[in-house]
Amino acid sequence: MKEKILISSCLVGQPVRYNGTAKQAHHPALTRWQNEGRLIPVCPELAAGFSVPRPPSEIADNLSGEEVLNGTARIVTDTGQDVTSLFLSGARIALALAQQHKCRYAILTDNSPSCGSTTIYDGTFSGKTHPGTGATAALLRQYGVEVFSHTDIGSLQKRIDGF
Repeated sequence: MKEKILISSCLVGQPVRYNGTAKQAHHPALTRWQNEGRLIPVCPELAAGFSVPRPPSEIADNLSGEEVLNGTARIVTDTGQDVTSLFLSGARIALALAQQHKCRYAILTDNSPSCGSTTIYDGTFSGKTHPGTGATAALLRQYGVEVFSHTDIGSLQKRIDGF
């Protein structure tokens, strides 16, 4: 049986992003994996109870998902509402789904306070990013799931398919 891959729901065309859009990823390997039934879509934010659309949220103070997990950073909306607990809940739900399906790999959407795996927004709501991870990506990595950005599907393909 081929390994399952956790994937951000927006990357497979589901309009679940904060603004009600999808961020459809296009890659031949992704299409093949989807046809093989290997993709396990999840939107940690929807799983935690957020609605679509919802206010934009960022990790405050130019920090990252690791700090959110250890309690030294917060995730806030553009109006200053602290939504950290919901993001942590979504991260735990995504981890449980990955463990249930024995996913060793995940493809997540960069810049997100949940799913960012290489870059996230800096907490100023100015569109600026910095190197860092979202809460879900950080938690998955803590539990041994290899997380790949939606812009790096080719590296995952090489990793698991050998080409």
